Amino acid sequence: MTTDETLRPVDPLVRIGHVHLKVADLERSVRFYCGVLGFEVTQRYGTQAAFVSAGGYHHHIGLNTWESRGGSPPPPGTTGLYHVAILYPTRTALAVALRSVLEAGVTLDGASDHGVSEALYLRDPDDNGVELYWDRPQEHWPRTPSGELAMFTRRLDVGGLLAEIRTEPAGNAPAVGEGPPDSLAPVS
Repeated sequence: MTTDETLRPVDPLVRIGHVHLKVADLERSVRFYCGVLGFEVTQRYGTQAAFVSAGGYHHHIGLNTWESRGGSPPPPGTTGLYHVAILYPTRTALAVALRSVLEAGVTLDGASDHGVSEALYLRDPDDNGVELYWDRPQEHWPRTPSGELAMFTRRLDVGGLLAEIRTEPAGNAPAVGEGPPDSLAPVS
């Protein structure tokens, strides 16, 4: 790897297209990603793999058991995927996702306001980290006096998020911790 200043930056329109996850039980994972999070199956490869997406895209998430059928998650202290982050278009869409997660009995690991975004952290059935988030408009992102990005991690008001989609008081929102602390993990 080089730190040569003459290297060209990646095209600003480049995006992460999809993530492919090794899972222990394909049907359990399809139930989570489709039944709880609302993705749609776009293609199956027999009983070993499935592609799921939102909005008709070919696939945002690939799920397979090719090397992992019946397997267990890697132990703490090993390398691998920290989490997959799923970007919702609006705060209201994130609130709808939160309601679906809670109704399915999925436990939140954390909920954070990062200044640039609001994020929910949870685990899929194979213990893969999943972040559900929405980005605030760039003009509302926190910045230093010199204009540099100034992200942070603060506890997200989950009740306030749920209030986006309901009219009754948000007093029964779950108590959850904030997401990864600034000092321990990068924010995505």
